[in-house]
Amino acid sequence: MILSYDQCIEKYDSDYQIKKQLSGGSLFKLIPGFYSDTKYVSELELITLRFPKAKFTMNSAFYYHSLTDVIPQKYYLATDKDAAKISAPQIVQVFVPEGIFKLGSQRINYEGTEINIYSKERMLIEAVRNKNKMPYDYYKEIIAHYRENIDELDIQTIQEYAEIFPRSRVITERLRSEVF
Repeated sequence: MILSYDQCIEKYDSDYQIKKQLSGGSLFKLIPGFYSDTKYVSELELITLRFPKAKFTMNSAFYYHSLTDVIPQKYYLATDKDAAKISAPQIVQVFVPEGIFKLGSQRINYEGTEINIYSKERMLIEAVRNKNKMPYDYYKEIIAHYRENIDELDIQTIQEYAEIFPRSRVITERLRSEVF
């Protein structure tokens, strides 16, 4: 179980007792301010703790939503355009304008970890927006999964999202010709 510093103080009564637990091997420091009673914690859980306001996007979100079987080599995190730069080699940071940063955000449980991620509807918009930046086969695999599961999507929400994003005509045309 992961505990914040405040939760540790509540459980162990003092900083001294926390240090005693750490040296005794019954508590492990994960990152500054977070501890665990198990030695190993998933990297996904650590990233979620370190960047609680960030949202998984692009390759990470496509994978976590089962739209592709390609395991991303890095974690793709969307942050507000004014957020500090993340300097972690395993993370690709995507700066998102304030007006669309929260659009389509949701929390899901992925393999026992609660993560902030963009919805499938939002990720469809991201896929067609970034079509030219993605490998062709990868893009086609994602779009094929969307076509197969079109009944599970909220079409009205997708259309509303398409109107909000820049280049909405291009997005709408790609959605019409490639997905619907």
